[in-house]
Amino acid sequence: MTTEAKVGAFVLGCFSVLAFTVIYLINAQLGGHTVPYRTYLRYAGGLEPGASVLFGGISVGKVTGVRPATSDPTKIEILLDVKQDTPLNEQSVAKLGLVSVMSGAALSITTGSNDAKRLLPGSVVPSQEAASLDEIAGKMAVVADNANGLITEARGELQGISGDAHTLLANLNTVTGTPNQKKIRALLDNVNGMLATERPKIDRLTDRLNALSQHADETVQNVNGTVNDVREPIREDLAQLQSTLLETKQLLADMQVLVRANDYKIDDTIENLRTATENLDELTESVKQRPWSLVRVKQPEDRKVPK
Repeated sequence: MTTEAKVGAFVLGCFSVLAFTVIYLINAQLGGHTVPYRTYLRYAGGLEPGASVLFGGISVGKVTGVRPATSDPTKIEILLDVKQDTPLNEQSVAKLGLVSVMSGAALSITTGSNDAKRLLPGSVVPSQEAASLDEIAGKMAVVADNANGLITEARGELQGISGDAHTLLANLNTVTGTPNQKKIRALLDNVNGMLATERPKIDRLTDRLNALSQHADETVQNVNGTVNDVREPIREDLAQLQSTLLETKQLLADMQVLVRANDYKIDDTIENLRTATENLDELTESVKQRPWSLVRVKQPEDRKVPK
């Protein structure tokens, strides 16, 4: 055997051992440590057995079968095996995906929620339909039709706008024509002449307004000074008046207390005055009837009636 043959045989042997090792490791990883699940879609999108199963973008298993569902032939049953520790839960959603742009279809499963209940082996993973190429093409056709109608409508509106713009330009040309320019020039000349004639009056009026403004400023300053001069005496008088009012209020309160304390004495005094008045009335009546009582100490005896 030549040296080349020996080298070739050695290379083939090493390649065979490497391939066997890789196949063994893959089978060991995806064989006894996988858990079966299934999901249902109405559009498989070219998904085939052996396609990758992605959980949050990470490869966790393989698709083992793609077939119409026995209970509902309108759905496609997809069987898959994933790693035993993959945390599939009730919030996880299976849908069509791609590993890369150049690769084939894959089954993508979202991570769901950490609080959601974990799915048991053999359970159905909730699914979400992806838009098919036919649906996308149909929507694109609808968009294209709407775009054509919009372009046609916009073209008509642009024609109308273009006509309005031509009309506006024609009106501007008419306004800015030679006759109107002459009228505007004559109007400006009249305005300039009026300003030249009335300018001295305007200047005199402006001077008077300035003088009046200065006089008003001086008057305001004088009033401010007068107010400042009078303010302090008025403030002092108000303070004194407030103090006097407080003293008067206190005096009235004291008098009220004194009157309440001597209330019974006042009643006695009034009663005495009433009694004295009655006595004085009786004395007056007695003097009216017997005026001599004021001169004589002893009253004369009554005259006897003659027999």
